Amino acid sequence: MASNTITRADLSEAVYQEVGLSRNESAELVESVLDEVTDALGRGEMVKISSFGSFSVRQKGQRVGRNPKTGEEVPILPRRVLVFRPSHVLKDRIKSALK
Repeated sequence: MASNTITRADLSEAVYQEVGLSRNESAELVESVLDEVTDALGRGEMVKISSFGSFSVRQKGQRVGRNPKTGEEVPILPRRVLVFRPSHVLKDRIKSALK
């Protein structure tokens, strides 16, 4: 399995190639979309991208964990975590790509 990473620059280049905007306009478009997703999640809203998946922020409560090395109990503080749920379309495309 390849360990390549898609970067913002890669996304901007893909927009440039597919849409035909200038490279600067493509980069601004990608940044604008990512900023909007980030802002919405920061406000506690769910972000759904059709045929891709949903992003949401979930509140996790305090709990007791264990240090795996010593076995000592350690409190884990309450926190907000980002959750991604892929759509069935995305899951199916990934399954078919791996065959």
